[in-house]
Amino acid sequence: MLKPGITYMHEHTTIDLSEVKNNEDCQLDVFSETVREYKKLYEKGVRNIVDVTNFGMGRNIPFVQKVAEESGINIIHATGFYQETFYPIQVFRESREELAERMINDITVGIKGTDVKAEIIGEIGTSHNKWTETERKVFEAVVIAHKETNKPITTHTTLGTLGHEQVAFFKENGVDLSRVIIGHVDLAGDADYIIHMLKEGAYVEFDTIGKENYMPDQVRADILKKIQELGLIDQVLVSMDITRKSHLEYQGGLGYAYLLDTFIPLLERSGITDESIDKVLVKNPITFMKG
Repeated sequence: MLKPGITYMHEHTTIDLSEVKNNEDCQLDVFSETVREYKKLYEKGVRNIVDVTNFGMGRNIPFVQKVAEESGINIIHATGFYQETFYPIQVFRESREELAERMINDITVGIKGTDVKAEIIGEIGTSHNKWTETERKVFEAVVIAHKETNKPITTHTTLGTLGHEQVAFFKENGVDLSRVIIGHVDLAGDADYIIHMLKEGAYVEFDTIGKENYMPDQVRADILKKIQELGLIDQVLVSMDITRKSHLEYQGGLGYAYLLDTFIPLLERSGITDESIDKVLVKNPITFMKG
């Protein structure tokens, strides 16, 4: 359950993709630095972080719980299987029903033998311009788990691709699109592409804010302005998707506060209203999570 205040809808308090990426920077496990940044967020009004680290991504529940306790921020936990490159072996061995059961167990019993329960299913992903057979099996398993538990779903689109296909899949499988977030859509840099998903009824996430090597923040702001003009801002969520040690301030990275300190002022200069900003930061996450 979310607390009143600002919510970052797609983050990783700790994550380890270092083996697959062959890069130690992708093992984000710096406790004191994370606590320092989360405390800074708390001072700025952030009360919730949705942590979408799941099976095979280096989930560490005690670590995350301790960060929550020390920082005061309410951290929401996730269940699911990320994207084929990073799948643990059981994803290939087990049936969609068995995978669904793993997720349902995380939601109803607890994650990895703890009493901490998942409140969202995700991030579940498709590959770049390609939806593999195993990824489809995971999405089918997610539909089973969602229908059993009514927990919302959050996705990963690689560089923003296959968002329309994800929307069509959920629609065909009888999932209410108001319970689905299509993630990383800002990386598409295409307003019409994103607006199509909004008109279908899904939520979309601008969750790689500050990653200007992929997409300039001004492009993100301009697309949000178009979405605001069409009256669809109620379905937009924001975050930074910090996954590396080098993303944090202590290594010269932007840090989590960049979203509030730099991106929000950019939105204001670009014609995004205070009402819209309040929606993407505060109101929309609560509406989405409540269902």
